[in-house]
Amino acid sequence: MAGFLSKIFGSGKKSDLESVVEATLTGILEKGGFDLEYNLDVTKGAETTDVKIDFSGVDEELLKDYKGQLLDAFQLIIKRVTQHNFPDVITNVTVDCGGFRSESEAALIERAEHLKTLALEQGKSVYYRALPPRERKVVHQYLALDLRIKSRSLGDGLYKKIKIFPVKNIESEKLEVNADEN
Repeated sequence: MAGFLSKIFGSGKKSDLESVVEATLTGILEKGGFDLEYNLDVTKGAETTDVKIDFSGVDEELLKDYKGQLLDAFQLIIKRVTQHNFPDVITNVTVDCGGFRSESEAALIERAEHLKTLALEQGKSVYYRALPPRERKVVHQYLALDLRIKSRSLGDGLYKKIKIFPVKNIESEKLEVNADEN
C-alpha cells in the first residue's frame, strides 16, 4: 500500500502533471478493480491548467450511482494530488462519465427555472431542496443571469437549501417590463 500512496502523493521526485495524474488514475483503477478506461485532456493556460477526465467502460454505472458521488471522489483525489505535487500550479479538475455532469446540470437548471417562474408569479420566496456545493453553484450561476431574481444559500453544513426570491424594487418592475417587450 505504501507504494500506491507514494504514487499518489509522490516519492520525492517530481515529473509532469499529466504523468502524475495518469499514474494516480491507473493505480486507483487497478487497486479498486474497476473495469474502466479514461480519456485524459490536460490543457495549460496562462494562469490555470485544466485537467479533464472522461471515464468509459463496463463499470460506468458505478461512477454515476448515488448522484455521481464516486465521480466527485475521483475529482477530489486528483485535485489533491495535483495540489500536493504541483503547489505552484492552479488546476481545475473535471471528472465525467458519459455526459453525466451535463445531464445532471440540465436537470438542476430545469428545476431552477420552474422555481424561478413560481417565485416571479407568486411574488414570494420559494425554496430549492438541500444541495451539495457543486450543485448549488450551478443553480446560483444560472439564477444570477436573471436580474429579477436573487438566490441565497440557507442552512448549516455541507448540504444547504437555496432560497429563490424576486427582487422587490422599482428597478425590478422596469426589468420586467423590458423583458416582456422582448
